[in-house]
Amino acid sequence: MFNHAIVRTPCPKVCDGITSAPELGQPIYEKALEQHAKYIEALKACGVDVLVLPAMEEYPDSCFVEDVAVVNDKCAIITNPGADTRKGETAGIIEAIDRFYTEEQTGHIVAPGTLEGGDVMKCGDTYYVGLSARTNQEGFDQFAAFMGKYGFKSVLVPLELVLHLKTGVNYLENNKMLVSGEFVDKPEFAQYERIVIPDEEAYAANCIWMNGTVIVPEGYPAVLEAVKGAGYPVLTVDTSEFRKIDGGLSCLSLRF
Repeated sequence: MFNHAIVRTPCPKVCDGITSAPELGQPIYEKALEQHAKYIEALKACGVDVLVLPAMEEYPDSCFVEDVAVVNDKCAIITNPGADTRKGETAGIIEAIDRFYTEEQTGHIVAPGTLEGGDVMKCGDTYYVGLSARTNQEGFDQFAAFMGKYGFKSVLVPLELVLHLKTGVNYLENNKMLVSGEFVDKPEFAQYERIVIPDEEAYAANCIWMNGTVIVPEGYPAVLEAVKGAGYPVLTVDTSEFRKIDGGLSCLSLRF
């Protein structure tokens, strides 16, 4: 169960965030703020306290706070983003992490290691970590060594097509996970009950489990029905502005 979430308000430069889909257009700042506020409401509806951090004006992608830290009920890691334009974001998360974790409980990924939280998925006491353009072998090795001290196992998952691991696979607890694209047949996930997402709704594989409820991106009926069919209560949140800069539901918060 989660007790806390940390989010960061989008800054006006969110319009200039990194994107692999320029055909979707730039985010509209005012609309992004509205969607972010409703996202916070959904988190609160799931029973967690939400710490809202101020916008980091110089970092367009800084609302995607998940990438700069990995947190659980025992420890936290400050990451080292693989995207050069995002490396400065980690300094802005340290004060928030310090509210919940001691110095001893907090690890740091250091160069030449890179790791982004979007590549990290927790399933019970196992972390799956995507080997991607943003997370390298050295980053994984540092992560696995630190988490191992707290009893967590780490498994490396090579990625072929997607930006981050959680772009295409997300754990819904109870041994169930949403999978799309290259993750449908990944041997690393063979022991889980996989709910396959159709290619045309692959973006919505990025749902988040929050204390029994699953938050689903608005506008993806097949995913919504699949999650309901798996027995989960659902909430929907519009993340269309964040999709324009490669972001989804999980990217917008740290949950612990």
